[in-house]
Amino acid sequence: MKAFLTTAMVFGLMTAPAMAEEKIVVEFGYPYSHLFDVTYEKILPKFYAENPGIEIKFRATYESYEDGTNTILREAVAGTLPDVTMQGLNRQAILVEKGIARSLEPFIAKEADFEKDGYHKAMLDLGTFDNGVYGLPFSVSLPVGYYNMDVLRAGGIDKLPETWEEVINACRTMQAKGVKNPVFWGWNITGNWFLQALMWTQEKPTVEGTKVSLDSPEALNSLNTMKSIFRGCDMQNLEWKAALSSFSAGEIGMMFWSTSALGAVERSQGDFELKTGPFPGINGTPKGLPAGGNSAMLVSTSEDPAELDAAWKWLKFITSGEGAADVARTTGYMPPNKAANEIILADFYQQNPNKKTAVNQLPLLREWQAYPGDNGLAITQVIYDGIEGIVVGDHEDMTELQSELSEEVGDLLN
Repeated sequence: MKAFLTTAMVFGLMTAPAMAEEKIVVEFGYPYSHLFDVTYEKILPKFYAENPGIEIKFRATYESYEDGTNTILREAVAGTLPDVTMQGLNRQAILVEKGIARSLEPFIAKEADFEKDGYHKAMLDLGTFDNGVYGLPFSVSLPVGYYNMDVLRAGGIDKLPETWEEVINACRTMQAKGVKNPVFWGWNITGNWFLQALMWTQEKPTVEGTKVSLDSPEALNSLNTMKSIFRGCDMQNLEWKAALSSFSAGEIGMMFWSTSALGAVERSQGDFELKTGPFPGINGTPKGLPAGGNSAMLVSTSEDPAELDAAWKWLKFITSGEGAADVARTTGYMPPNKAANEIILADFYQQNPNKKTAVNQLPLLREWQAYPGDNGLAITQVIYDGIEGIVVGDHEDMTELQSELSEEVGDLLN
């Protein structure tokens, strides 16, 4: 971050007013441009109206949460860190442990009405480590079902499935009616999120202490459930962006993904009736589901009080009531801010029932867990590769795959 003469800042199709005056520039990195570009386009003018002496410089967006964390780790070594970064809720700990993220406690202490702006304990706990706040959650998501009701009705389905067995039966019914691509199940979503969803469905944490519970009966049940979905629905091995585009175009009957993509799907939706529904469970309603989403963290290396204050103002603004409300308006994420949910968005969810589905699942919210140790990202990749092997047919014996994954992950933990 530095102060310099600026004329204009271009973000997407938006240009800030040209001003030949000295401003403090806050460098900012965030993931998923296709989801969040429209959100920051909404937020930015409001921030500038209140903070004319600050300019936000957007860096190249992160492809995923893993990419965001890897990028910050590299930039910490190279000395090229931004001032504020958005990180997956399950990736905050590593930046705290390595001393990259700065504590927000000194800034919070100076805010007389911090809690009145909507921040409360449940929210702050998501970014709290060793009794100190290091991240303010920006958005929270849960897995949901997306349904093309036109395709479902044409395929003979008139009731949304509540279990994975019902999903598979629906696939077979639709295929018999000529539906070629009945389902996409988001195995390739960031952070092995859907594996953790199946584990939490059974109320089993994926991480217990320093152990990854891949050798558990619940893990084997999860692997077998995945195989049943992939084989029973003849699911195509689509890259996730292609899957979202295909569903939006009306080519897929059912899609199971994060509620975060709802805004993007609605903006590109073809001529069909879209309905969201609760995430199905194994033999009944899920007992829990992992909270997805991201958090704003201060990683600035500056020691200039004015520059740090500018970075804090941006970080606080985007996670505040109004900033968080724009997350809900433009995406399918839920704002983890009490003021946004209870005051600013009082009527919003009644008018947008598809976005309320995830809100109704909030009692099921559980932790999106990070794998312990320095090899956490490598463990994520090992599990990703194993699940992809099920999708493409390389793995048929789930007991054998469970043993292989447990051994590989155990080696990385050790």
